[in-house]
Amino acid sequence: MINITYLDSETKKLVHDASIDKISELKQKNIIWADIKDPNHESFLKLAKEFSFHQLSIEDCLTGHQRPKIEEYPGYYFIVIYESALFGEHNNLQLRELNIFLGANFIVTVHSHSIDAINLVSRLWPEWLSRGDVGVGTGTIAYLLIDAIVDNYMVILDQLSDSIDDLEDKMFTDFQPTLIEEIFRVKKQLLYLRRFISPLRDVLNVMLRREQPLFSSETYVYFQDVFDHSIRVADTIDSLRDILSSIMDVYLSISGNRMNVVMKRLTSISTILMSVTLIAGIYGMNFDLMPELKWRYGYTYALSSMVIVGLSIYFYLRKIKWL
Repeated sequence: MINITYLDSETKKLVHDASIDKISELKQKNIIWADIKDPNHESFLKLAKEFSFHQLSIEDCLTGHQRPKIEEYPGYYFIVIYESALFGEHNNLQLRELNIFLGANFIVTVHSHSIDAINLVSRLWPEWLSRGDVGVGTGTIAYLLIDAIVDNYMVILDQLSDSIDDLEDKMFTDFQPTLIEEIFRVKKQLLYLRRFISPLRDVLNVMLRREQPLFSSETYVYFQDVFDHSIRVADTIDSLRDILSSIMDVYLSISGNRMNVVMKRLTSISTILMSVTLIAGIYGMNFDLMPELKWRYGYTYALSSMVIVGLSIYFYLRKIKWL
């Protein structure tokens, strides 16, 4: 499925649902945004031929699963970025790939999954055009897309931060062995986010170097703002990972302390039983010259000794808080 919108150079108004057959004519004077929801659709290859996309960038787009990057080709940039989202009961992380072909008067977005930033920018672009204080070129669309995706990372991090706060509360109020699984799950999500946000700074760096004069000077100020946001996202991820590492240390410490308590109790019980067994062992040797063997109260004496010794050790262990 393809959706083509262009900014008419004469009327300065947006025209939606343009025909792909008119691209040759429209690209001469107008600013075109083509959004393709299936890279394997024939319309993508037709557009690629129309805008003379390099075969390597086409191949990367069709293959998918690329790392976030930017590649410079004659007349355009090929950009790969990822939108993030949490879904499901356990806040599972989903990363959706977005490919952008960015030229001076055209921008082609290609994706296999629904991209929330696309829908947002479709609403924002007309508003920015009405303001009249910023550039109206493809750089504005690219900025709005990347800015929406980077800002969404902060929303995701806020949700993960809430999850980390819950883990901290459970650590001291409702300690469960399954907490370690939740800690590793959140830590893995942060690792994935870090892996995809770090290359994004390189993408913005290349665009800010202005090696290809594709945008107006006003647009670069906005890309600098997105660059600052990406740094803040990366710093936030690092901070949350440090907090998780601290929680992991606390978990191991609490687990060790709980194990020590169990070992103390087992040791205490063993000590009581050993003392009682010692008395039983002595009077179980059956030597002929043991005077207590033929004593009338010998059995009662032995049992009493076991009880007295056992209780004495028990109260002593209670006093030193081993029981």
